[in-house]
Amino acid sequence: MRIGVPREIKDGEFRVALTPRGVRALAEAGHALRVERGAGASVGFDDADYAGVGAELCAQPEPVWDCALVVKVKELQPTEYRRPRPGQLLFCFQHFGPEPALLEAALASGATFVAFETVGENHGSLPILAPMSAIAGRLAVQVGMWCLQKQNGGSGVLLPGIGAVPPGRVLILGAGNVGANALAIAHGIGAQVRVVAASERRLAALRARYRERVSFACGSENLAASVAEADLVIGGVLTPGQLSPKLITRAMLAGMRRGSALVDVGIDQGGIAETSRPTTHSDPIYLEEGVVHYCVPNMPSACARSASLALENAALPYVAALASGTLRAALAAQPALATGVQVHAGRLTHAHLARDTRRALTPLEAALA
Repeated sequence: MRIGVPREIKDGEFRVALTPRGVRALAEAGHALRVERGAGASVGFDDADYAGVGAELCAQPEPVWDCALVVKVKELQPTEYRRPRPGQLLFCFQHFGPEPALLEAALASGATFVAFETVGENHGSLPILAPMSAIAGRLAVQVGMWCLQKQNGGSGVLLPGIGAVPPGRVLILGAGNVGANALAIAHGIGAQVRVVAASERRLAALRARYRERVSFACGSENLAASVAEADLVIGGVLTPGQLSPKLITRAMLAGMRRGSALVDVGIDQGGIAETSRPTTHSDPIYLEEGVVHYCVPNMPSACARSASLALENAALPYVAALASGTLRAALAAQPALATGVQVHAGRLTHAHLARDTRRALTPLEAALA
C-alpha cells in the first residue's frame, strides 16, 4: 500500500507520526512511503534520513495526500478539510466532538477516519493515547508552575515551597494516565497534592503508593472547597471518545485566590471547566475570573521528539495492519482498531461521538457492509 506522511501544520505541532525507523519497517514490508519534506525536521529527522530508508520525498503536500493511507499526528486543520477522498484511510488524532465543521468535512469526504484516541477503547487500554496522556500529565505540573509565575499573571507561589515557607497546593482531577503522571511529578517536587476521581478503583493503587503530602477523594462532594484551596488545578479527566465533563463552574474558579492556575489537559475534548477554551503553543494562556488558564490541545508537542518516538512505538503495529489490505482485514488482525473507526464512507460509526454530536449512528459492521 502507498502510505503518506504529511508535515503537521497545526500551531505549535512539531511531532511527526512516523520516524525513519518506522518508515524503514514499513518499506521493508513492501509498502511505498511518501513523506512531505520537512515533516520530521523539528524533531531532528532530516529529509535525508527518510530518503535513506526508502521514502519518496515530496516538496508539496498533494502527492502525500494522494496515498491510500495517510498517517499524521493531529486532526485535520481547516486548510486540509478538502484533502481526504472516498476510499482513503486517515489515521491520526481526530477529536471530532468539539469541532462540528471538522466532523462535517470528514463525513462529506467519503474517507475512513481512524482515531488514535479511541483505539482499544472497549478493553480500556487505549495503547496510542496512553503515552501521550502520560507526557501531558508530566508536563501539566511544569507548565502549571510557569503559569504561577508573576510575569504570567500568576500569584507567585513556588509549588515546592522553600525552607519554612510551605509548599503550594495542587488539585488533580482524574486518576488515569494524566492524573497519575501529574501526581508523580507534583509529589516529586514537594507540592501538597489532592487527587479527586470518580472511581475508587482508580485511586486504590495511588493510595498504596503515596502516603505523605497527598490526600484522595472519591466523587465530587466538596469539590468547590478543594478548588478554592488550590494554587494549581490540573484537569485530567478523560472518557475516551466523549466530550469532557464540565466539573468546574465559573463560580468555583471565582472562589480561587487571584493568580491561581488551571491546566486543562482535557481541552481537546472540550475541557473540564466552563471557562476553558483552546489556546496554542504560541499564545498558551489567558486570565478568566483572575485564574491563569493553560488550555493547549497538543501539549505533548512541547516535548516533540520524545512524544514522536513514543507515538510511533504505540501506533506502528496498527499502521502495519491498516496497510496490509482491506479495513476488514485490518480489524481482524488488530481488533482494537474497531473502536478507532469513527467515520467510514460518510457514516458516523462511533456510539459516543454520535450521542455527543446528536447524529445518527451506523454500527461499524453495517457501514462496512
